[in-house]
Amino acid sequence: MKKFLNEFKDFAMRGNVIDLAVGVIIGGAFSAITTSLINDIIMPILGIFTSSISFADLAFSVNGAVITYGNFIQAVVNFLIMALVVFCMIKAMNRLHRTKEAPPAQPPAPPEPTPEEKLLTEIRDLLKEKD
Repeated sequence: MKKFLNEFKDFAMRGNVIDLAVGVIIGGAFSAITTSLINDIIMPILGIFTSSISFADLAFSVNGAVITYGNFIQAVVNFLIMALVVFCMIKAMNRLHRTKEAPPAQPPAPPEPTPEEKLLTEIRDLLKEKD
């Protein structure tokens, strides 16, 4: 049991798990901001062009079943805007990451041969001339 708890502690305290937890918390807060942007600003503006007060009001009924396709449209718009914002954020982060990296340095010049290497090279060259 102690080994199991130690393995779980090592897993839970791993950097990736903590980073993931922080990402989920920030993602939840970011989702609330994006949802407010869509519900309070973008959808009312789109509603002006569709002559509807709210997309949530768009629905039709078939044999007593109410199909609220407006909610679906709103969810699709919400997803597209969220995906666009995340894409732009990742693109900006990648651009910042590239500018932080130093330009590739010239490869270092090969080191000067040691005296032993010079002597061995001379012996090799003499043996080649002898053949």
